[in-house]
Amino acid sequence: MTKNPTTDRTGTMAGTGVQHGEMGESRLSRWLFNRTESSWIWLILRVYLGYQWFNAALGDKLLSPSWRSGAGLRGFISGAIKGASGAHPAVQGWYASFLSSVILPHAAFWGWVIAFGELLVGAALILGLFTGLAAFFGGFMNFNYLMAGTVSTNPFLFVIATWLVLAWKVAGWWGLDRWILPALGTPWHPGRAFHHAS
Repeated sequence: MTKNPTTDRTGTMAGTGVQHGEMGESRLSRWLFNRTESSWIWLILRVYLGYQWFNAALGDKLLSPSWRSGAGLRGFISGAIKGASGAHPAVQGWYASFLSSVILPHAAFWGWVIAFGELLVGAALILGLFTGLAAFFGGFMNFNYLMAGTVSTNPFLFVIATWLVLAWKVAGWWGLDRWILPALGTPWHPGRAFHHAS
């Protein structure tokens, strides 16, 4: 007969280190997302993803006169809006409305935002700087491209970005986050820089 786990005064389940009402974490999950020994895996995925974003921004957008003028983005959006028609639309009607009313009238501005967004996400991922945030914004761009009906490599890149977000604590260990994160900390746990300031 097994005993039910008891809790101490702090609410920790005796012998487990898990707070009452929380589920424990597997060894594999702890190793992947919390241990710096796994950071080499995230380094490979991080640099690969960063290169994809950096190359897309520099090669396809910032160096393209068509994209810089807004014509490239207008063409992309027009194709997405057409994809919202028919019996089985590739683009949701509400998203096509968003594109036609918010993005299309200011295509030149949004073209620059997208290009520099891709460039910054790519550079941050390659350098391992605020890796979790960079991966989140990269995944957000992948999501928008998917919503606009562009599949290509977006699902694959979105999955990598999602995993990098989950591994934010160690994904940038072989990068600038190794020094930046301990210094700045998080909103819920300020880093060394804020302890010295107080």
